[in-house]
Amino acid sequence: MFSPRPLAEAVWAAPQIAAEDLAEVVGLGVRTVVNNRPDGEDQGQPTSAEIEAAVRAAGLDYVHAPIAGMPGPDAVRAVAAVLETDEPVLLYCRSGTRSTVAWALAMRALDRAEPDALREAAANAGYDLSRLPL
Repeated sequence: MFSPRPLAEAVWAAPQIAAEDLAEVVGLGVRTVVNNRPDGEDQGQPTSAEIEAAVRAAGLDYVHAPIAGMPGPDAVRAVAAVLETDEPVLLYCRSGTRSTVAWALAMRALDRAEPDALREAAANAGYDLSRLPL
């Protein structure tokens, strides 16, 4: 079941999406989908290529910035590049937590928000970033 959680205006985090969720993603006004899951993380998980094909068929842009554990510099840069466009974006991973961490780190890298504001926004979306050094 698709359950996007708002992190900021026009930015959502979500657990794993499926092709059938894309109508709702489009309905949110999303322009770019960021996949933060590495392929093969869970049995039965759609591959990046499968999701990319469905996302692009829906007319959206797609970025694969896989994260295993804490987001590395490449993933943070990829998320920051998407955020710099100021277009609506959906980030997803298995639960949405890694995507939320990547969003917060990218927002700090872009100097767009203070740590307490990022932690509060994440908490309002159901994600705990209280121990994340921002």
